[in-house]
Formats: sequence, C-alpha cells, structure tokens
Amino acid sequence: MGQSAYIKLVTGSAVPALSLDELKEKLLHYRDQLSKTAEQLGWEYDEAGFPYTIETKPEADNQWFYLKGTNPLYKYIVFGVGKKQVNETDQHFVQVVLPDDATHGDKSKGNELCKHLGKQLKAELHLFNGRIMYFNPRK
Repeated sequence: MGQSAYIKLVTGSAVPALSLDELKEKLLHYRDQLSKTAEQLGWEYDEAGFPYTIETKPEADNQWFYLKGTNPLYKYIVFGVGKKQVNETDQHFVQVVLPDDATHGDKSKGNELCKHLGKQLKAELHLFNGRIMYFNPRK
C-alpha cells in the first residue's frame, strides 16, 4: 500500500463537504492558474507545473480518480473523497494516495497539490510524512 495524505474539512473550513467533481474542478482551476502564469512569464511552465492528465476508471464508482503522468518523471497520484464519524458528526475529507510505484516527482507534486487545496479549502492537512498543517482558522 502506498502513502496517503488527508485534507480534512473541519470546523472553519471553506466548505463542509467536497464532491469528486468539485475536486476535479479545483485541480483544473489550479492548472489554468499555472498556464496563465506561464503566459505572463513567457515560459512554458504549465506542462512542468501540472504534468498530469485526469483519468477515471469504471470501477472507481465515482469515489476516486487519478492523475496520470505525461512524462517519465511522473506516474500516478490517486485522489478520492470520503467521510468518517467524529464525535457523532460526519467529517468529510480528501484522500491523496501515492501508489507503491510512484516517483519522487509524484510525491513532490502531491505535496504541492495538497498544500494548495488545503489553503484554498481552509482545511487541516495531514501530509504523507505524518506532519499536520492547519489552514483552518483556529482559536
């Protein structure tokens, strides 16, 4: 089993829950931002910044999708959504999985995407190495 990171939607997060389609939209928006930055800089950065295509499989049953690398430095990153019971309430989360054959580039891009999503969603981010980053407003 590969490594997992979790983006937990907690109290104070921008949204209480996130669907798979909304997650795809956020990743596509990120890719669009990179392409606009690349255009402003006059540098083809968008391919290096987001070297993946979004792929789905029929057996995913609308629970997960994966990013497939477009060059040999990147292979796969799997994204899924779910929820679990915490103190008798549902806590929604995004799970990001690096399969066993993922490259170091996948791990770096996975961390980058998790941090971006964590900031955007004002979520609690549990990274692949076990560290926690809090982007949600806390008292």
